[in-house]
Amino acid sequence: MSAKGWSGSVSKKEMETGVTYFRLEEVAKHNSAKDLWLVIHGRVYDVTSFVVEHPGGEKVLMEQAGRDGTEGFEGAGHSSDAREMLGQFCIGEIHPSDRMAVSP
Repeated sequence: MSAKGWSGSVSKKEMETGVTYFRLEEVAKHNSAKDLWLVIHGRVYDVTSFVVEHPGGEKVLMEQAGRDGTEGFEGAGHSSDAREMLGQFCIGEIHPSDRMAVSP
């Protein structure tokens, strides 16, 4: 997995596992409707292309833009279809050293 526009270095662990890790500081930079990333259960999602299609509206996603949206996602009671759809937007995971700062 890779993220467009991301210029971080690739660690040995990333090369071995094929997982791209993002620091919370990097995710926080993607906080607009034209560039919207969020974290759900430790995974990083680029939902920029979904903002206008989101059934709950753009405002709901903007409230979570650039940060951990796990609580909001779970609180909304998303369907299994919505959970499955989320997979297509996954671009990586939160770096292991930042995992304590996000919802389990």
